[in-house]
Amino acid sequence: MKKISVGTIFSGIGAFEFALKRKNINHEIEFACDNGNINLEIDYKTEFINLNKLKSSEEKNQFVREIYKNNSKRTNYIERSYIANYKIDNKKFFYDVKLFDGNDFKNKIDILVGGSPCQSFSAIGNREGFEDARGTLFYEYARIVSEVQPKVFIYENVFGVLTHDNKKTWKIMQKIFLNLGYHIKFEVLNSKDFGIPQSRRRLFVIGFKEQKFSDKFEFPKKEKLKYSMKDFLENKVFLGDFISNKKGMIEIKKNGNYKTDAKYFLSEKLKKYVFSPGTKNFYHKNAKIDLDVARALLSTMGNSHRASVNNYITENGETRALTEREAHRLMGFTDEYLIVNSRSQSYKQAGNSIVVDVILKLNEQIFKTGVFDNE
Repeated sequence: MKKISVGTIFSGIGAFEFALKRKNINHEIEFACDNGNINLEIDYKTEFINLNKLKSSEEKNQFVREIYKNNSKRTNYIERSYIANYKIDNKKFFYDVKLFDGNDFKNKIDILVGGSPCQSFSAIGNREGFEDARGTLFYEYARIVSEVQPKVFIYENVFGVLTHDNKKTWKIMQKIFLNLGYHIKFEVLNSKDFGIPQSRRRLFVIGFKEQKFSDKFEFPKKEKLKYSMKDFLENKVFLGDFISNKKGMIEIKKNGNYKTDAKYFLSEKLKKYVFSPGTKNFYHKNAKIDLDVARALLSTMGNSHRASVNNYITENGETRALTEREAHRLMGFTDEYLIVNSRSQSYKQAGNSIVVDVILKLNEQIFKTGVFDNE
């Protein structure tokens, strides 16, 4: 198989890229794009017109970086994580999907991957076309697919998209994908069915430019779960012993009995809050901890939510939160992944990511179609 050219938008910490890394797939990242949750108050329409006056993608990248530098003092922590873990320099890391010109990469990308934030579909209306999506981040994803014309795309979002607004939203999104000329298949996949002890359901849409490859594609079959959440914990598996084998599958080298840093343990006051059922407006009875399969990880998991929605474990008779490393492990990032940001940023990045092992299994099925074989 030839070297795969990759483009990702809403890239996050690179679940797709890390899946390729775990399987040792020969690839080149042509671009990644993520603004690190920095919101700007600018006239995007005017700036996009100015952007299109520039010739090269590098000039456009620098132009957008200057806009961010002049309008925000915030750091793009996603970029910091991404650059630390993947073979790419900041000339290929773009800051804003709304100011990204996919025409610079037209017919140069084998696979485009991304998932617009779930809030982006809430504004889609009822006219069933591009006009419905315009102004949303889903529109930007569709626009970039249209401009780049990849052989394959992977789109990911929350499974609630399928039923949102009496299923009207998904009907519109399907029509947009089809109007782009792509043949799509979609399925809701749960990470617990693909090797990761976390119950996390997400919608995956696979789009092929040629129907013959779409006809060959099948979603991966569910697998029996080998590990539980406790098998991923740092007090059981020391840093560096949570790896992937030659086939890309998770492997735990050895078990131990290590002491977790005191900062992760709950005080009695916080423990009382965490185990409380809540009020009449926020009431949960199911405050279980030490689960075999983790609840879906939240981007706000560092905020000490109640045990009915967050994940807590017992260590030596005390209750503690998951560590940043454990959160990344539960998203399929082995210990090779470098965590370079603060605790709060690291939790947020893990919780916003796609599960690596689900992508890994999807990739296997995509490759089986022969879409990337030498022509």
